[in-house]
Amino acid sequence: MGNRLAEKVVVITGGTKGIGAGIALMAASEGARVVINGRNERDGERVVHDIQEKYGAEALFVKGDISREPACRQLIEETVARFGRVDGLVNNAGIFPRGTMTDTPEEMFDSIFAVNIKGAFFCSMYAIQSMLKTGGGSIVQIGSTNGYKGGKELAAYSCSKGAMLTLNRHIAGHYGRDHIRSNWITVGWVASEGEIELHQNRGLSPDELRKRAESSIPSGRMQTPEDMAYGTVFLLSDEASQITGTELHINGGLGL
Repeated sequence: MGNRLAEKVVVITGGTKGIGAGIALMAASEGARVVINGRNERDGERVVHDIQEKYGAEALFVKGDISREPACRQLIEETVARFGRVDGLVNNAGIFPRGTMTDTPEEMFDSIFAVNIKGAFFCSMYAIQSMLKTGGGSIVQIGSTNGYKGGKELAAYSCSKGAMLTLNRHIAGHYGRDHIRSNWITVGWVASEGEIELHQNRGLSPDELRKRAESSIPSGRMQTPEDMAYGTVFLLSDEASQITGTELHINGGLGL
């Protein structure tokens, strides 16, 4: 257990499983007081329990659907009410249903943008309002290789991540003087529960998925939630105090 985030209060959206849960656990291991958001109360309380059992750290689960602005406001308000401040925000929540440019229904488009960019925008807005009162903070945008062009079957998802990349640069460029930083992590191919389930539904076993990834990723393996957590903890820490507006590629060379 380290102290790179000692006494910092870190909020993680979509923190109940996968990348978000991995970040929550590692942040807690480095001394942070962690607040996780999600829609599944059972999964959220399980992560809180794991944090308390493994690290004896303070943790809070705030249930909410961040595709709705009031849930974003509630998340930050409950964090401040419990811990007095927000030092870090990780915009991790995201959905990625498949649809090409020619067959994406409006309902799918709206739901993707509501979670992936509307949620990130309003969580950032309320976090920044709090950070302005307490001397600054760090925001980490969990992006994707798809944010630059995107797979053909991920048209709306790719555009939502492109918007997040602009959000990242906007915050970095306009709030640096307030000691508020924002950085983007380019996530590669992560074997999360959702990714595995998606491909199983399409007839691809976890082993077949792994082999496909090994053949297409230059590093020779899929990335893990822990890979993302290492980079996120660094960007949240004071070690990265002069790093803002950047794009940290944790993707094993995917997309090069």
